[in-house]
Order: sequence, then C-alpha cells, then structure tokens
Amino acid sequence: MVRFGAHAFVWVGAWTTESGNHAIAQAGEAGFDLIEIPLLRPAEFDAASHKAALKQAGIDAICSLALPREFHMPENPEGARKFLYGAFDAMERLEVATTLGGCTAYSLGALTGEAPRPDELQTIIEVMRDVTAEAKRRGFSMLLEACNRYETYLYNTLEDTRAAILAIGADNLKLHADTYHMNIEEEGFFTPILNAGDVLTYIHMSESHRGLVGTGTVNWEQVFAGLAAIKFSGTLTLESFAAINPDLRAATCKWRPTKQSSDELARGGLRLLKEGAARYGLM
Repeated sequence: MVRFGAHAFVWVGAWTTESGNHAIAQAGEAGFDLIEIPLLRPAEFDAASHKAALKQAGIDAICSLALPREFHMPENPEGARKFLYGAFDAMERLEVATTLGGCTAYSLGALTGEAPRPDELQTIIEVMRDVTAEAKRRGFSMLLEACNRYETYLYNTLEDTRAAILAIGADNLKLHADTYHMNIEEEGFFTPILNAGDVLTYIHMSESHRGLVGTGTVNWEQVFAGLAAIKFSGTLTLESFAAINPDLRAATCKWRPTKQSSDELARGGLRLLKEGAARYGLM
C-alpha cells in the first residue's frame, strides 16, 4: 500500500525552526502521511523542535538534500562524505526519519559542459559504497535521484540511475524518481518505471511546470499504470513549488511563482494522487 508525502517547498522556501514547523503542521492538516524535509544545512537543523512538531501533526518524515556546490562528489569526495555523515547526525537527532533521498551523490546545478567521465562515475561508486555502509550501520536507507540534463550531467534517466545503484551494490540504496525530470528525459513514463521496478521505492509526483499536478503535460495515466505494473508499494510525494530557497532557485531556474496557493497545491495535489492510486489499485 502506498503512502502519500509532500515536499516542504509546497509551503515554505527556506527551512528554519519556525518555517519547518509550519510546513509540518500544514502537511498534517492537509492529510499527508509524511513530509519531505530539505536537509540542506544539517548543522543548523533543530531536530528536537521538529521531532515534537511531527508528533503533534501525527505524520512521519523523510529527509532529502542536494550536495552543496563545494561538495560535488566527483570533485570533492571527502567533503561530500563528511557532509552526508553530518546529515546522518541530524537524522539521528530527529530519530523519526530513516531515509535520506534526493541528489545524494552530486550538487544540483553543477555542470561541466561534458558527459560524465568514467573516473567521475567510479569516484561516486566508491564513495557511495562507503556512505551507504555507514547509513546501514546507523539504521538508515538512502535514495539516489535522477534529474534532468539542465541540472546535472551525471544521472538523467531512471536507467542511468538504476545502473549506478546496481554498481554500488548496497541493499539500502534505492531509486528516487521524479516525474518533472522524467517529462524532460524519458520516452514516456510507463516503460521507464516498469524497467526500474526492482529498485524504485520513492517518486516525486511533480508537474511539468512545478505547479498544480494535473494541469501540465505529465501523462499521469502512464505514471499510475507503470506504478501498478510494478506493484509499487513505496511513497508518492507531491513536489510542487509554491516557494523555493535562493540556492535551489539558481540551480533549478525556477523564477516565476506558481498560480495557485500552497493550500490549493497541497489539497488538489493530494486529491489527484489518491484518485490515481485508487484507480490503479495501489491503495
């Protein structure tokens, strides 16, 4: 049975103690099972306050991040390793989140103008083997997200990312898909989801324009049909951007605000996700 999540950016652009707790409360009120917390500054993360807010809201959490530019893994493997271990420290303080997803092996927006070199990919494989082993020691799982070519040169398709996950060979590392990126990179939605079914456990349900799902060009029927075909039982997380922090604004080129309010994005988005999941037997 699937669970339904929402990214904090549906409500807030920057995660602080106050804004984070507001997003947690809003996610609970809207009826989501969990909130995705952008763990972009682990050292500043107020785990005790957020743990209490999650308990009050009655929801769970998953953490996600993109490596800072100075810790882009192919260029600074030791810096990336230390940053990810710092994220694990924050998750241990939070206690209730056991999965770290997102761009866990690269910095969003870091581009070289070239395809990835074999030595860059090998560096990621070696570092991620160590990092996933440390995550497992702490009782955590990890995800690796496929993002479009304009935001990363490393892993653009589900096939690319699945190959990396298999090469790393860690049983606690799974695939993080995103329909926004798929809409750019994939030849449809059904077949890529079908072919990645052995490692796919988490998916950002995001529209082509990052606004209200169902109002863009993502083929949601193909998405749900693909998920049904692999008997998906992971998490469907709404990712609509009512707000975004300056760092990610530069990386994602998200300049224009969405047309709907946070409440409209959340409640309308959750309705589409639940209706699609029910229609395809995922509930």
